[in-house]
Amino acid sequence: MTANAPLAGLRVIDAATLFAGPITGMLLGDFGADVIKLEHPKGDTLRHNGVTKNGVPLYWKLIGRNKRPITLDLGEPDGQDVFKQLVRTADVVIENFRPGTFERWGLGYDVLSVINPRLILVRVTGFGQFGPYSKRPGFGTLAEAMSGFASITGEPDGPPTLPSFGLADGITGIAAAYATMVALHNRDRTGIGQVVDIALIEPILTVLGSQAIFYDQLKTIRKRTGNRSATNAPRNTYKTADGRWLAISTSSLSIAERVMTLVGWPEVTKEPWFATSKGRLEHADELDSRVATWFAQRSAAEAMKAMEEAQAAVAPIYDISDIFADPQYQALDTITTVDDDELGPLRMQNVMFRLSQTPGSIRMAGQPLGAANEAIYKDELGLSDAQLADLRAKKVI
Repeated sequence: MTANAPLAGLRVIDAATLFAGPITGMLLGDFGADVIKLEHPKGDTLRHNGVTKNGVPLYWKLIGRNKRPITLDLGEPDGQDVFKQLVRTADVVIENFRPGTFERWGLGYDVLSVINPRLILVRVTGFGQFGPYSKRPGFGTLAEAMSGFASITGEPDGPPTLPSFGLADGITGIAAAYATMVALHNRDRTGIGQVVDIALIEPILTVLGSQAIFYDQLKTIRKRTGNRSATNAPRNTYKTADGRWLAISTSSLSIAERVMTLVGWPEVTKEPWFATSKGRLEHADELDSRVATWFAQRSAAEAMKAMEEAQAAVAPIYDISDIFADPQYQALDTITTVDDDELGPLRMQNVMFRLSQTPGSIRMAGQPLGAANEAIYKDELGLSDAQLADLRAKKVI
């Protein structure tokens, strides 16, 4: 950690598992927070999730970056006592157990806030801390299904489609990091901590946009439109003569006019209906057909060059190998290199945004299980060798 990092001096205990909560801790750690990753002695489930190299879990290297891992069984009284000692030193605790679990362990906010009145307790669950579904197990897939995301994703005549990655978890992790900073700002004004209650089903619903207000006011329900937009046309992915795929967007009238002029149908831009997004949507089949034919007659390079010269909004459909090779991503250092003691140089996503005066950094990739036990328990909390040996014998750490 560098002393001038924007979150230097902030201590976070990341006691969450898998994705959303740990992403929150990762984002705070990227900007200098001292993130203590608390895991059960058997290890976070994420250590056993996904692919490995030489027995080392690769996803952990990303989500566990900038964190100091310790082991502790919160279900044991001795573990709860040690946790309370940690809480005295912390600004933020992140947890994602089912509602009531921390209370059952004697670690509810009523207890923790007495120990540390300035504490921010971030509680990430599937459905929130109250309500009829609050005790249900919560995973991103359920949020993607119940938020309305899956119902509008996929082809019109196909099934609802779930994402192939942790979309709801990622959105929730980002939202929880923002909520944490709001709570910390308020604490700086008032001196009082609070609970952040964030449910997986809510942030993803927020980013789905205008569906709620449209339904409220007009009783309209979005349908699946494939790669087409529900608000403008033409908008789709188009296959080129050399088998590549390109995407275009015509969110503004001027872009739509440029695209249709380029593909050889300038007269359509004079049609009265073309002037409105509603009108273009009603003629999406005709517009798409012209654009698709134009792309099919050209290579990806030719199509990209012509579209860019016409100042149309176009982009290639990338896989991860394309992202690694792209000069814009290279200029931004979006995929950066991190040196790791276990695997050597690693490449992963960089800090998500740039601050001109206090940039974030990746100081280390995810560390082995319990790598910081000695430093934190002995050097910082002052536990003796005998106490540590006793905790190990009881399998509390």
